[in-house]
Amino acid sequence: MLWVKAFHIVAVVCWFAAIFYLPRLFVYHAMAEDQISRDRFVIMERKLLNGIGTPSAIATVMLGLWLISFNGSYYMSSGWMHAKLGLVLLLLVYHGLCYRFFFDFRAGSNQRSHVFFRYFNEFPVLLLIAIVILVVVRPF
Repeated sequence: MLWVKAFHIVAVVCWFAAIFYLPRLFVYHAMAEDQISRDRFVIMERKLLNGIGTPSAIATVMLGLWLISFNGSYYMSSGWMHAKLGLVLLLLVYHGLCYRFFFDFRAGSNQRSHVFFRYFNEFPVLLLIAIVILVVVRPF
């Protein structure tokens, strides 16, 4: 079980690294004025999403489900776990929005400003704080 937990934590760290960096790339992409820069950002965003972000998200979810299976009755009767799973679901929706924005950038049809992406970049920080508090403190 400890090995599964260790790899789950590694996957979470990798996923959040991608989730923190990708919207920052969107900020710079939205500010890019030349085609060479825009093309470069598309490549960087694609590699980050497909090479790190999505594989890490999948590993996080799969390892998390494996961890729950070790003591399912406890975890599924704990309020903090329900809240945590709800926040993970929100993070998965956020990840999906990142794909949507990536596809808009790739198609050259992004309509959002760099200011929007600066605010968009802050949401996963709030989710991370809440998830860590729920897991460590287990307030309910």
